[in-house]
Amino acid sequence: MSDTLPQDETPPRKHTLLADAHGLMFGSTMAAAAMVLLTHMGLVTGQTAGLAVLLSYMTGFSFGEVFFVVNLPFYWLAFRRMGVRFTVKTFIAVGLLSVISQFMPNLFEIQHLNTAFGAILFGLMSGAALLALFRHGASLGGVGILAVYLQDKTGFRAGYTQLLFDVGVFALALFVIDLPAVLYSLLGAFIVNTTIAINHRKDWYVAT
Repeated sequence: MSDTLPQDETPPRKHTLLADAHGLMFGSTMAAAAMVLLTHMGLVTGQTAGLAVLLSYMTGFSFGEVFFVVNLPFYWLAFRRMGVRFTVKTFIAVGLLSVISQFMPNLFEIQHLNTAFGAILFGLMSGAALLALFRHGASLGGVGILAVYLQDKTGFRAGYTQLLFDVGVFALALFVIDLPAVLYSLLGAFIVNTTIAINHRKDWYVAT
């Protein structure tokens, strides 16, 4: 096997520290804004963020506080599966989201927001936030890391783990918010997932 790249291929360029810092800040801020919209409407979403939202509704603690705590058990798995670099970036992203989402409601006031449009806007903003974080080697932690870990250990597909978790979150949501809110929440989650599925491809973005 040749140790050289074909002439028409070049190695992916690495992100600079400034580029990574901007990407993490952008992704975390966009995600925080999306969560402010979501909780303002009384909706939920999937994955760990959705569980944190439900727990915040049930306990009275803020989303940021609950989200930070809920993610703590997953960092060990992130370290084992993804390495130090990914784990540190993910910890920073989760911390930024938790802090920014605490203060952002004091910076602007939502006077009117159509729920269907709000759910779509949440999905688009969340998708853009996650794409930025993925492209800078980070995530918002949570069940996705557990899903990959279980797939490596047991062979159970990561996608099925995430799907089962989301089914559980939305089933629990039926006991916390009303049915129309759950349906609007599903719309938002659908937009998030389709945004990522359509735009997140390694062969379209090769920087590291």
